[in-house]
Amino acid sequence: MKQLKRRAGLRAVTYLFTFVIVVYVAVFMSTPYIVYQPGSATEVAPMIKVENADPAEQGTFMMTTVSASYANLVLLLASAFNSNAEIARKEARLGDRTEEEYAAEQVFYMSSSQSSSVQAAYKAAGVPYEDVVDYLYVFSVPSSSNQSRFQPGDKIMSVDGETVSDPEALSALLAARQIGDQVEVVLQRGSDKLQENVTLVEVKDKEKATTRPGLGVVIAAVRKVEPKEAGKAVSFVDTEVGGPSAGLMFTMEIYNRLTPGDLTKGHRIAGTGTIDADGEVGAIGGVKHKIVAADREGAEIFFVPVKNYEEARARADQIETAMKLVPVATLTEALQYMERLPVTP
Repeated sequence: MKQLKRRAGLRAVTYLFTFVIVVYVAVFMSTPYIVYQPGSATEVAPMIKVENADPAEQGTFMMTTVSASYANLVLLLASAFNSNAEIARKEARLGDRTEEEYAAEQVFYMSSSQSSSVQAAYKAAGVPYEDVVDYLYVFSVPSSSNQSRFQPGDKIMSVDGETVSDPEALSALLAARQIGDQVEVVLQRGSDKLQENVTLVEVKDKEKATTRPGLGVVIAAVRKVEPKEAGKAVSFVDTEVGGPSAGLMFTMEIYNRLTPGDLTKGHRIAGTGTIDADGEVGAIGGVKHKIVAADREGAEIFFVPVKNYEEARARADQIETAMKLVPVATLTEALQYMERLPVTP
């Protein structure tokens, strides 16, 4: 009897151990794949603040997103039976970047997109402005000796008590130091302000084929747009997404609030597309997923970059949406389309 109990206990332990291993492999073990699916179609109005804005807006402008998930075995299996899922290798997305570096890059692109959308809207509305550097942003930390000091996504607020306005200003400041010297760097990391004593490392200047002292980070300047006309300031709240593809929809929302009347005419308008300061609309990725997201949210109109139109049209036909696709190459084309649109009864 005791032997039978021992065997039963051993089997129970074996089954439990096997179950734990299976769950770990299926749920927690990473795979070299990423799964893309339709994300959301989200109103941009709550994301933007405009001083003295025209309040008339009966309809809505919506940005669209793609859901991207680093896949475990469970997600891979489920995606095989999901017609809206697309499986790709991580390396196709990340290249030689880490997941953290990629995420930081997308945050930077969103910030740049917001600045460009404000510039484009100001130009279209005739509001004079100036474009200035807001802060320096850390993309990656290739120097192994300073990886404990910086993280991708950090904002560099000051170096040795001096605000550095752009990468060139930082290089000029550090040029007076020596490799191995320490400098005090104030960082903003999320909601935390950090003070780090950073040892300067050797940085190779590709243009001059020389070396110089540096922080050992890859940085870029995040810019902000300030109106020269009082009472026209534009600011953004946290959008919780990355990338530049919401530029067109941000611009249309800002323009609508800067100018009298309601550009939406009571319609639900979704769309995608990058934008530059001159109002040129650029191509994006994942448009077939964004079409599905917009259709799910009942969008009547979808603005799509001209270069993405054929892919978007094919997907729209496949899901048999009643949503009207409007290809645009510029902000002016999108505004003219909205101006010709009848008001919703």
